[in-house]
Amino acid sequence: MTRKAFKMYLKPGFENEYEKRHNEIWPELKQLIHESGVYDYSIFWDQETNILFATQKNIGKAGSQDLGNEQIVQKWWAYMADIMETNTDNSPVTVELNELFYLE
Repeated sequence: MTRKAFKMYLKPGFENEYEKRHNEIWPELKQLIHESGVYDYSIFWDQETNILFATQKNIGKAGSQDLGNEQIVQKWWAYMADIMETNTDNSPVTVELNELFYLE
């Protein structure tokens, strides 16, 4: 099991839409994420900076950010591109964070 954390960037004024879209996450995307070994996945929003902070546990070393070749993930990226900072392929701009401390 590994733990991963990363940050993404929400465009100002889209926090309600971001939350709505994630509350209605597509079942096939949710299934893919689970089947890839990702669990205990949370995304937090820093209201002062519009930074999204994500954490997840993974069976193995791969995480949700390693699913970019999957068609459903590319479709999700396109769906979210209007409310997040994205790369040219519509993937969200993400910055992986290194774990410095963990207390179980």
